[in-house]
Amino acid sequence: MDAGTAERTAAERTAGNGRRTTGRRHLVVASACFAFIAAMVGVTYASVPLYAMFCALTGFGGATRVGTAPTAAPMEREITIRFDANVAPGLPWAFAPVERDLTVKVGATSLAHYTAANRSALETHANATYNVSPPQAGAYFVKLQCFCFDEQTLAPNEKLEMPVVFYVDPAIAQDPDLKTLSNITLSYTFFPIKTPDKPVARANGTGADGRPL
Repeated sequence: MDAGTAERTAAERTAGNGRRTTGRRHLVVASACFAFIAAMVGVTYASVPLYAMFCALTGFGGATRVGTAPTAAPMEREITIRFDANVAPGLPWAFAPVERDLTVKVGATSLAHYTAANRSALETHANATYNVSPPQAGAYFVKLQCFCFDEQTLAPNEKLEMPVVFYVDPAIAQDPDLKTLSNITLSYTFFPIKTPDKPVARANGTGADGRPL
């Protein structure tokens, strides 16, 4: 083998190794991009429940906290709780607080009531979202019992009284931004829930497809 042939062979080997190395790099980059995209999709699907859980635990964004037991030592400081009620379009409910406001001692377990009435001739289902104002107070507003924890179902023209058991965490007294806070607004909005259509029964007790119900 002459010198020229040897040089060409060495150059071809170098080029081949370079192409293989480049190919491996491209494969690594493509795999990393795919993994990143998959992770982002997973985060997107998980973000809503995780965010809701985070808000419920911390009161972030005006969301209230959920508690399991009342405080042991209420304070003499008082705060007036104002109650707000809203119904989203598409839900034929009348929804309102029984008490427009209630003055409570910080740390004391308190009870308030809302009423909801289904004004339609059909059974309806709904869920309530909630928040407090000012948003910073959400970290200290603790609900022990609430109709907003579960889906609510009202029969045609049914009226229901729904309690809320809550307290204002005494730790609010240590928050420099809320030391002079005298009012908190608790707001609910009910949204309709769509339920699967029930099969229409025939006189012989079968559905539209002829199968027994």
